Amino acid sequence: MAYLVTELATTCVRMATQAAHDLWGRPAPAIDPGHAFEAFRSERHTRVIGADPSPLWSPLSGDYRAADGWVRLHANYPHHADAIRRALGDDPATTVGGTPAVAVEDAVLAEGGAAAALRTRESWLAVQGSSVRTEPLVALEELASGEPVARAGDAPLAGVRVLDLTHVIAGPVCGRVLAAHGADVLHVTPPGWPVLLDVMRDTDFGKRQCTTDLAGVRALAAEADVFVQSYRPGSLGFTAEDLAEAGTVVVSLSAYGHTGPWRGRRGFDSLVQMSTGIAAGDPPNPLPAQALDHGTGWLAAYGAMTALARGGSWHVRVSLARTAEWLHDLGQGDPVSEADPAPWLTETDSDFGRLRHIRVPGATVRLPGPRRPGSDPADWTWTA
Repeated sequence: MAYLVTELATTCVRMATQAAHDLWGRPAPAIDPGHAFEAFRSERHTRVIGADPSPLWSPLSGDYRAADGWVRLHANYPHHADAIRRALGDDPATTVGGTPAVAVEDAVLAEGGAAAALRTRESWLAVQGSSVRTEPLVALEELASGEPVARAGDAPLAGVRVLDLTHVIAGPVCGRVLAAHGADVLHVTPPGWPVLLDVMRDTDFGKRQCTTDLAGVRALAAEADVFVQSYRPGSLGFTAEDLAEAGTVVVSLSAYGHTGPWRGRRGFDSLVQMSTGIAAGDPPNPLPAQALDHGTGWLAAYGAMTALARGGSWHVRVSLARTAEWLHDLGQGDPVSEADPAPWLTETDSDFGRLRHIRVPGATVRLPGPRRPGSDPADWTWTA
């Protein structure tokens, strides 16, 4: 038996696609479950034509057997790899093998790294899961009332400005979905922030790219219709409420939820699968896709478009952990059968060369290829 990832993917894509077409006043197309599932594995399909594929994981990333179970280390960012070495030494496997899994997790987190012990459902519910289960799947909090903006154009989100201050998969997927329905998406990379180019090549179709500091981010956010951010609470220096007067829809994504003792904890899809017991097994049994990341990204896009339809300023909150709880509640069924992705593959030119990739399901515009970080000015009025 396996988790119902195809059902999760199809539902998330349908929700966002329907929200887009509701804004447009047109009927939404049917969503092929196979297309939705492969879209949830899009990073596996995006390749520079003629180049060898890069590994999805760094050498230190992976599942390690601990003294009493399993722990996963996430080292794709260089500073997280450095934190692992500070906590565990140059041979993490040896250190982990003689240490309880939760102690390894605590040591890596204390050094500013990313790790997660494999927990049982009972353990997860005791430490954070019970808090997460009280949260809506997509929370929408009205900050200031207002009238919906009249929309007319060749796409549901034509003329909508989206500031994308996110990284890795969930947040960038949200921005990619909004771009796929015509939004003007400006992706910000803070100065000096490390970039996972292989992931960016997949998630940044249809976006402009700029670099600016937090003061610049706040100025751009005040002129945006939607501001999508995935930074931990308090790290930006301003809040969703600070943008309410401007009528901005703020979308906040987190790993472990927006309430409870873990609300500020650093996390990624593979780690949340471990923490929530989704990956339970010996060795751990991960999902066939980064479904928590992708699902949360599509749900974030759904929330943003739902808020735009209502008008005014809203705070939309989603999290990987809450998506994991939804997946858990869907139950289990037969394992996913691998499908040939060929029907949904296409090719697009980009700053990185010609890319082969999965089309965004339900898209109403054809997206241009991704641009390199910092390629464009931090300016809404600039056009090429």
